[in-house]
Amino acid sequence: MKKIFILFGLFFILTSFKVAAHEYYLSVTEINYKTESQSLQIITRVFVDDFENVLRKRFNNDIRLVKDAEEGPVRKMIERYLRQKLQLKSNGKKHQLKYLGKEYDNDQMILYIEVEKVAPFTEISITNSILTDLFDDQKNVVHVKVNGVTKSLLFQKNEDKKSFKFRN
Repeated sequence: MKKIFILFGLFFILTSFKVAAHEYYLSVTEINYKTESQSLQIITRVFVDDFENVLRKRFNNDIRLVKDAEEGPVRKMIERYLRQKLQLKSNGKKHQLKYLGKEYDNDQMILYIEVEKVAPFTEISITNSILTDLFDDQKNVVHVKVNGVTKSLLFQKNEDKKSFKFRN
């Protein structure tokens, strides 16, 4: 657990400086269960250059991630990649991710995702292999907040599936 907080802190320290290249491969995903709308609201932060590289490798050598390229083939590639690499189940039921869009914050891309019609649950299973197909030392931190309780996990290559239990 201490390792997760150190990585999370390091991520935000590193992102406060605009750097042309970085030597740490880290994403942070926040999943928040909204009881009133019965939805999972998800925010994932990745480095733009890393995400661009993985999309190029998987789908298209000419892709460029820029603020104005939100629609069309770029959007579809992002949706497809996220559906392959980020998967959620609650109480054993698999959920379909709905990619809402992205924005940029210096050298980071912030991805907005939602899962609708999620009944209250006691267990959530997560698969997070974002960027592990490009970087062997990629780390993915996931924070899940349900009913005011936050739990965190660290995912990495070959350790990309984990579960949490929550009380009702």
